[in-house]
Amino acid sequence: MARKTTPPAQVAPKLTLSVQDIERGLARLADRIGELAAFDVSTVTSGMTPELKGLEVAVKDTLIRCFGENTSAYLTYQAACNLTYYPMMVTRDYRPNYAAPVDRNIKNAIALLTQAQRSLNEDLADIQHSISSNAPTANFNLNSKRIFIVHGHDDGPRETAARFLEKIGFEPIILHEQANRGRTIIEKIEANRDVGFAVVLLTPDDEGCVRGAEPEPRARQNVLLELGYFLGYLGRDKVCALKKGSLEIPSDFAGVVWTSMDSDGWKQALSLELQDAGYEIDWNKVMRS
Repeated sequence: MARKTTPPAQVAPKLTLSVQDIERGLARLADRIGELAAFDVSTVTSGMTPELKGLEVAVKDTLIRCFGENTSAYLTYQAACNLTYYPMMVTRDYRPNYAAPVDRNIKNAIALLTQAQRSLNEDLADIQHSISSNAPTANFNLNSKRIFIVHGHDDGPRETAARFLEKIGFEPIILHEQANRGRTIIEKIEANRDVGFAVVLLTPDDEGCVRGAEPEPRARQNVLLELGYFLGYLGRDKVCALKKGSLEIPSDFAGVVWTSMDSDGWKQALSLELQDAGYEIDWNKVMRS
């Protein structure tokens, strides 16, 4: 009669771990490695002490938490759980040295857990790379001559800025000139954000103040919203803020450079900002504009 054989246990699929799971796993592995390194093998008087057994249980629990029970990763590092030592033969006249074998087992466990840390760190790096690779990327590029103009109610500065940009070779994008197609303002901005630069016009269209103070001229709230949007989307080096007249400057944007439109110097200032952002500027056109 043929002998019955026990089929090998099926290996469980690898766990899908989040960044937080991996970070907690790395911390647990570091704790186990520290406990193993701190264990005093000179105190070992037998091959299986309660302290060693407790360490074995802790290591096994950590590996299961990190990799899942009976997964390929867990099986790779499972030998780290083997800390106890049983001599092949014990007689009345032979007293085995337990410290040396246990020390070897502990060093082997530390090596395996250290490799487990490397594996988790590689998984973490893969996740972070995947997140950065799949993150939405800005559509702007310096080959684009499209420049978004953010404006308020004052049509004069808007038209002046748009005509100047056209004269020096750029295509101004003015939101209200774009088709609505039933979209909200933010949806229209997102649909027309394939630009390389943004010019934000701050004009004293509204009044506002802190409670109890005198109202002061300030830009419209939608202009400040769009300013913040393009600062985040394009970066500060690709946004130029032009202000007309006297108005309150939001404290949150105090680090942004403001250029006054009350004299013709704004044209040179805007051209310099465009040049610093990487655009080629025809200064002859700037001077004639």
